[in-house]
Amino acid sequence: MKAAILLPVLADRDAVGNDVLAMAGLLRERGIDTRIFCDQALGVAEPTYPPNKALDFAGGPADLMLYEFSVGWPVALDILRRARGYRIVRYQNITPPEFFAGYSAAHVAACERGRAEIPQVARLDCELYLGGSTYNSEELIAAGAPRARSAVLAPFHRIDDLLTIEADLPLLDALGDGARNVLMVGRVAPNKGHLELVDTFAALVDGWGDPARLLIVGKSDPQLKGWTERIRARIDQHRLGARVRWLDSVSPAQLKSAYLASHAFLTMSRHEGFCVPVVEAMALGTPVVAYGSSALPETIGGGGIVWPEPDPWLHAASIARLASDEGFRNELRDAGRRRYQQAYSTHALRTRFHQVLEAVS
Repeated sequence: MKAAILLPVLADRDAVGNDVLAMAGLLRERGIDTRIFCDQALGVAEPTYPPNKALDFAGGPADLMLYEFSVGWPVALDILRRARGYRIVRYQNITPPEFFAGYSAAHVAACERGRAEIPQVARLDCELYLGGSTYNSEELIAAGAPRARSAVLAPFHRIDDLLTIEADLPLLDALGDGARNVLMVGRVAPNKGHLELVDTFAALVDGWGDPARLLIVGKSDPQLKGWTERIRARIDQHRLGARVRWLDSVSPAQLKSAYLASHAFLTMSRHEGFCVPVVEAMALGTPVVAYGSSALPETIGGGGIVWPEPDPWLHAASIARLASDEGFRNELRDAGRRRYQQAYSTHALRTRFHQVLEAVS
């Protein structure tokens, strides 16, 4: 057996890229000659190959074709239709385009293209549809994928690296000045709920008078400038400017410092296919408080506080309790670490990957 992994872009320290590289390594451990086929590779040492060569390499009846489906890419649909061997679709979800309406026509168009391919992918009758969460799998099943050939495997990640590296000490010192840090990690995009995040932080400050600071870690997209401006306007509306610190581009060591220095990780995101930052927070012992949209209740499990409504005061009250109840805070930290070890540790994901692979090998 040979295995070809398909995706449009393979990028270093990207969630999709991390997932692909880990799966390629595990396939090779099984003795399967594996190559990655993409249009573009950015900052990775892994050799890659042009997609039009994928069938030449792994197009036989005993071969494996794995498609990492996270954007629209007609090239992959054509390859999967012509492949004669085992086909796996790895689905990480595609953001609904309406989140970007009024901010970026390019993002709307890209999301529309991607979501238009969901029913096409679902009806390819592949041997396995592998969702990054039950939420993702159910979306494919609703579009026509066979439930009997659907399974769930959480995304592979690089949290082991985050656990072992040294934190950035200057940033850790700067954030350890007595303020209670409330952290959000994620790209600055309309589906991530930053306006509700700011409203919740304002409720915390107004209702409990905490010496609090909001840390917003995530890259801003120039094409979504209007969204970033709305967030800043909401911060100004609440007169929180001095209490908000933006960290646009951070190193892994700085990211670790942000988690370690934070009193709570707060996400009010409105759409997630999984949410790796939540898992990072649980692994590093940062208590999680979340609005339970999309895949978030499943990802968090019993490892954090999840509310079914995006009520700012409800979430702020949870953060305030974490400040006043050390026993509860320690219980939540322990619950998060257990959730990570049981469901998302490297050992747990490797074991699950080998289990699901048995269906097609």
